[in-house]
Amino acid sequence: MKGKNKQKLGIGRNLGRIALGVFFVYAGIAHLTFGRRAFRAQVPNWMPATKDQTVLWSGYVEILLGLLVLFRGHRDPKIGWMIGAFLLAVFPGNWAQYKNQRNAFGLNTDTARFIRLFFQPPLIWLALWSMGAIHTSSQKRIEI
Repeated sequence: MKGKNKQKLGIGRNLGRIALGVFFVYAGIAHLTFGRRAFRAQVPNWMPATKDQTVLWSGYVEILLGLLVLFRGHRDPKIGWMIGAFLLAVFPGNWAQYKNQRNAFGLNTDTARFIRLFFQPPLIWLALWSMGAIHTSSQKRIEI
């Protein structure tokens, strides 16, 4: 690519990116099929769409994002930012499940639902790191 700094991702980043992409596609399919009912437990009451519509649309978005991660995430750090933004946008659903004491996905205690809230920041970091959207001290800074 002329004029652009094409970044080469290491094996760790590629494995993280592939795992994240597969996870997103799987979660999206679950939203549309076998996990649809459980995902409704995460939809906040203030959403303007119905819980089912919200679950369906977020499933479509997750499949699309997962495919982008798998097929373009190694070339475009902006996709890491898109995944990070999506994970940030769905955090209110995780909070709603905790706040409203809704059981789903084996999270049937307040403690389990609360602990789950702490998994979102590492997922966001993984998205940004694995697609080169952020750098570590041993890498050049990536400008977006």
